[in-house]
Amino acid sequence: MRVLYINSRKADYLQDIAFNGLSKILGSEQVIDSPWNKKFHFSVKEYPKNFGYVKNSIIPSLLGQLNKSKIDAVIVGTCNPRAFKHYLKLLPQIADNVPVGFIDGGDRPEIGGDLDRLGFPELYNKVVSKRPFDFIFKREKLLVKKYDKNVFPMPFGFNFDHLEYFNNRVFGKKYDVTFWATESHPIRTQVLKIIQDQFDCKENGSILGIDFKKFPHKGNLYLKALAQSRISLNFRGGGWDCVRYWEIPAVKTLMLSQKMQIEIPNDFTHKETALFCKDDLSDLEELCQYYLDHPKEAQEIALNGFEHLKKYHSEVERGKAILQKVEEYL
Repeated sequence: MRVLYINSRKADYLQDIAFNGLSKILGSEQVIDSPWNKKFHFSVKEYPKNFGYVKNSIIPSLLGQLNKSKIDAVIVGTCNPRAFKHYLKLLPQIADNVPVGFIDGGDRPEIGGDLDRLGFPELYNKVVSKRPFDFIFKREKLLVKKYDKNVFPMPFGFNFDHLEYFNNRVFGKKYDVTFWATESHPIRTQVLKIIQDQFDCKENGSILGIDFKKFPHKGNLYLKALAQSRISLNFRGGGWDCVRYWEIPAVKTLMLSQKMQIEIPNDFTHKETALFCKDDLSDLEELCQYYLDHPKEAQEIALNGFEHLKKYHSEVERGKAILQKVEEYL
């Protein structure tokens, strides 16, 4: 199968993870990025803005560019205005029998909502009036909202290439409870108010008003710091789905999160693969203290979380989900 992958050169975590997964399954020559995106083929960005980077793909990707007219499917990989405008230009060349899918990895719960947020409210309707998408993968697919039958959930997941930093390295636990986050949603502010004077939060920098320009943990050092945490927290930001929801179990740390209000197939399970506190945060401190006092139980859940992530939420699994849907429309 040969897939034309419409993309944005600006980092988009879901776009990038999906591209990487598709390339691993089909081969780099068979997944044709349009426009050609050097960040997919050169290691030029630091984690996590390099989720799309595919090793040894430069020459195969350039050969693939010669076959844009011989495609079996089209994926618009991002809810980005430039990508949509690029797709509009290519649309007259796409045969009617070629299935076209859309990966909406934006924060807004409405399909194509981020185009409105970015100042192009008319662009989504302009595109679908010319040709509706056959299927849509939606990151922020709310549990309480009705969507069309051709809309399917797809949260971020994790690109396991980035665990190579941990090969043959063992990092001991250095921090008790960590939550390094901007206050992009009121619940994050509430959480930080609760924890910043508890445990070792003040010492490790899990406090209100974090200045990420001065934040010491960046790139792989951020993953290392997560791995050195006994418990790390996850709470929603601009959208429900956060990369940290997948990063924490990826580094075999125990995740304590609010229950996500989006559809996540094969989600984590409370006290089996992660911890979930009450919506009012009334048991947040209690859960933290219990699992700090019971490290063997915490470690077992963390390791189960890692195995669950690897089984259901890797970059390859995201690629498989896309290809399965493509094959239904061929």
